[in-house]
Amino acid sequence: MREEGWNAVSRIVIIGGGPGGYEAALVAAQLDADVTLVEAEGPGGACVLTDCVPSKTFIASSEVMTGYRHNERFGIRSAGLEGVSVDAVAVNARVKKLALAQSADIHAKLIKAGVDVVHGRARLGEDTLGHTHQVLVTPHDGDTYAVEATTVLLATGATPRVLATAQPDGERILDWRQLYDLTELPSHLIVIGSGVTGAEFASAYLAMGVQVTLVSSRERVMPHEDADAAMAIERVFRERGMSILSQSRGKSVVNTGSGVQVTLGDGQVVEGSHALIAVGAVPNTAALGLEEYGVQVGNGGYVTVDRVSRTNVPGIYAAGDCTGVLPLASVAAMQGRIAIWHAMGEAVAPLRLRTVSANVFTDPELATVGVSQNDVDAGRVPARQVMLPLTGNARAKMADLHDGFVKLFCRPATGQIVGGVVVAPKASELILPITMAIENNLTVDQLAHTITIYPSLSGSIAEAARQLMQHELQ
Repeated sequence: MREEGWNAVSRIVIIGGGPGGYEAALVAAQLDADVTLVEAEGPGGACVLTDCVPSKTFIASSEVMTGYRHNERFGIRSAGLEGVSVDAVAVNARVKKLALAQSADIHAKLIKAGVDVVHGRARLGEDTLGHTHQVLVTPHDGDTYAVEATTVLLATGATPRVLATAQPDGERILDWRQLYDLTELPSHLIVIGSGVTGAEFASAYLAMGVQVTLVSSRERVMPHEDADAAMAIERVFRERGMSILSQSRGKSVVNTGSGVQVTLGDGQVVEGSHALIAVGAVPNTAALGLEEYGVQVGNGGYVTVDRVSRTNVPGIYAAGDCTGVLPLASVAAMQGRIAIWHAMGEAVAPLRLRTVSANVFTDPELATVGVSQNDVDAGRVPARQVMLPLTGNARAKMADLHDGFVKLFCRPATGQIVGGVVVAPKASELILPITMAIENNLTVDQLAHTITIYPSLSGSIAEAARQLMQHELQ
């Protein structure tokens, strides 16, 4: 329990207004703290304005295009993709409009909660003795001033990583934040980097009819994802006409004026109209005064935190992509909430990553939660498993879905569900029952006895549980 009156004297400064920052600000305001949120770009931060929200809005437009593919299989006569065109200006205008609208909604929510929102930048000031931390706030339209805070939360996010030999110019060499300024779709997009971001944009532009070449430094795309899932999606990419250059590394990119020339590590040169650099991100921690203040920073510039978001300096917390824990908006938001709950003396459970679900918004989508195939294969987690292709699912047959599967992991003896993988349209929705099962320590027996809609894709999840239950009984 908090001491009476603790809230009234708590002054919290949050640097960064993305999910980690604004969700923390709302929690702090709910607990009656005096909250100042400093954000350089706008409420919602890069997640809302340039990264997650815009990319998923763009992908939504590509999904509309996907709906025109192979309509004749359903007895529908149309001109197919040849009769459909994409207005890049209209698509990108919608992307920006929705991002700004989401940012405005967040801003209104913060103001209503009583949060002081400052449009500007901030950094830690001088380390002085006492129970407060000095934060130097520099509004975009004013002079720098100091705020004494009992708690400081760093939630500054990350920025696209650039290559010294492939500097984005906003014209033909682009990072993922510059794509929405294009007035025409690329005729041939070369995507350098086959991680989640690269795969998502490669998938979306391919669906829009763009010729896409994906440069992957590994043997397969999305090397950190479930191997079966990544290979299934790579197979779809290739079948739809994407050129994938495996075990190739982009060495340099040159804007020729009329296109780009991408030189690979082996000397091969690939030409296209545009290049997208998607080789990861770097944390925005360089200008926060961390070293001078004594805040520990690990490899790559990430702020070191524990499972309740504490840094090594009492009263200084961090959340989101600047910590390098897991680059997901949902994790950032939870880290931020946990930080405030802990700082204000609330009962709080440490962050648990085993119940965090993640999704790759390709077509089809790839969703995962809990233990991975690598964990099982390496013997780190003992588990039994089953993988059911969607081709045996009645609803999938009706929708003409040939690609995808449901994979389920459970404890060998107890049947407790510990992980799952879904490759399917809207896998981001289908992963929820598996996530809930893990969160609530359900067994395959309990999931198997759950009645599902027939026909439904979710029926494959219950079917996977039934097969594991049968194995358990043998």
